[in-house]
Amino acid sequence: MKLPNLTILDEKDKRLRLISKEVTFPLSIEDKNNIKDMITYLTMSQIEEYSEKYHLRAGMGLAYIQIGIPKRIFVIVEELDDGEFRDYILINPKIVTHSEEQIFVGEGEGCLSVNREVEGIVPRYARVTVEAQDMDGNTFRIRVREDISVAFQHEIDHLNGILFVDKIDKNNPYKNASKYREI
Repeated sequence: MKLPNLTILDEKDKRLRLISKEVTFPLSIEDKNNIKDMITYLTMSQIEEYSEKYHLRAGMGLAYIQIGIPKRIFVIVEELDDGEFRDYILINPKIVTHSEEQIFVGEGEGCLSVNREVEGIVPRYARVTVEAQDMDGNTFRIRVREDISVAFQHEIDHLNGILFVDKIDKNNPYKNASKYREI
């Protein structure tokens, strides 16, 4: 596997604060190649051999804006078993329903654009249903839960110019932790 030449923006880059634009179809060859590269990068970052060889931080999601392009696209690569992955490609995603229950990642959320340790909780919905389009422009709905629900919400935030660190109370990073279920 060859590491794609992707530059992931750092949190200091003001482009991460842009609100991404709706995508029109058909997708360009460039967009299709970028999506493929993002999936390859995320997959390689989760395989120890490659993450060590290329000094990659493990990541499971990337929003298009993180590579400097303000379009409403994100990908998630979920490791199911050792070396077995499921890819999610969502274009123009919108959360259409969510659970009342909220959760947070106990070890803290991470982000390939935030290259530092961040203390605190980010409340997220335990389950969300998202409507989006696939690479051919077909509309679909997907219901996700737990860690994948967190990942979807994290990436949708990116499309709206929001970083997970924005959602942590600066004065009390663990504020209201008892109100949410830890995963």
